[in-house]
Amino acid sequence: MRKLLLVATTAVTAALAATVGAALSQDAKMSFFVTSVGSGKGADLGGLKGADAHCASLAEAAGVTGKTWAAYLSTSDTDARDHIGKGPWVNAKGVKIADDVASLHSDANGITKQTALDEKGEVVNGRGDTPNRHDVLTGSKPDGTKIAEQTCGDWTMSGAEGTAMMGHHDRTGLDDSAAAKSWNSSHASRGGCSQEALKGTGGDGLFYCFATN
Repeated sequence: MRKLLLVATTAVTAALAATVGAALSQDAKMSFFVTSVGSGKGADLGGLKGADAHCASLAEAAGVTGKTWAAYLSTSDTDARDHIGKGPWVNAKGVKIADDVASLHSDANGITKQTALDEKGEVVNGRGDTPNRHDVLTGSKPDGTKIAEQTCGDWTMSGAEGTAMMGHHDRTGLDDSAAAKSWNSSHASRGGCSQEALKGTGGDGLFYCFATN
């Protein structure tokens, strides 16, 4: 009886180890995510370097190491498309987002509410959810190039002044226009760069993170 119990216990342990190992292996491949939380200071992310560091911190907390992370954010002297590496990129579930920069900025990209997961592999609230968090900071045009005057002072402002261009990670807006369905260039923030202003239009200071290696 003891021998049978030992064999059964060993089998269960092995199965659990295999399951955990597979999950860790899958997560380790993650090279794209939407931040589960922002800085808490609206669009003040500590500049582009601060945003990159936030990406790295969240990825590490989720168990993904050995990657260099970059925030998909344009600044007055940087285009988001040139800041994120060459691809390909996959989410926490191993689903491909894009092969390269060109496909990311085309209709061929795989960004939807179901695939634009956070670093923990969880779906981020979108339009119709409470609270709505679908506004994602980018400061970019649809092609990933900068809108210099819409970056909240290169991601250093958190007050009533300034504005930030944002996209909809769930590809859903008030109408069926291209802008409403854009993942990276839907509309500018209203009422400034504060956390309250971002929440007012359906955001929470979140942004996209891409692994550059």
